[in-house]
Amino acid sequence: MKFTPLSLAGAYQVGLERRGDSRGFFARMFCREEFQRHGLAGTWEQCNVSYSAEKGTLRGMHFQRPPKADAKLVKCMQGAVFDVIVDLRKGSETFGQWTSVTLSSEGGEMIYIPAGCAHGFQTLTPNAELLYFHSDSYSPENEGGLHHADPDVAIAWPLEIGTLSERDRTLPPLKNVDPIS
Repeated sequence: MKFTPLSLAGAYQVGLERRGDSRGFFARMFCREEFQRHGLAGTWEQCNVSYSAEKGTLRGMHFQRPPKADAKLVKCMQGAVFDVIVDLRKGSETFGQWTSVTLSSEGGEMIYIPAGCAHGFQTLTPNAELLYFHSDSYSPENEGGLHHADPDVAIAWPLEIGTLSERDRTLPPLKNVDPIS
């Protein structure tokens, strides 16, 4: 596996090291020892799937607060997405800043999102499906969100926003989100 640090501390693009032949390839998607060697979560408590039918669909920006703040490992299983992380960690030098990677089923890359960061994505193709690993289980009473179009964060979404849930449409701006400790 290849770990490429992103601009936010603790965030990585994780690439597969494919071993192939005429039949196709084999690659490790997760190895606890390698993740721990990079200081990343080494266990997963929950695994989710997200499917979006329409190109331009936006989901996010979501996070969990302590005591259920969780790291995530996200892989695109079908289609392609523009995947975004916003740093909400109290005292972080990059608080309020964002970074992104394009995830695709063809490329096989993943993104590691540290606890204390908001996460969201926009579909670049129809029929996009993501696989999410979470270091803690979902807790409705600890969930939070950040508005996807907050001008203080200024995420440069690549497409016009298509489908968006009512919940995501009404999330607060950064100035109304308490940092995550």
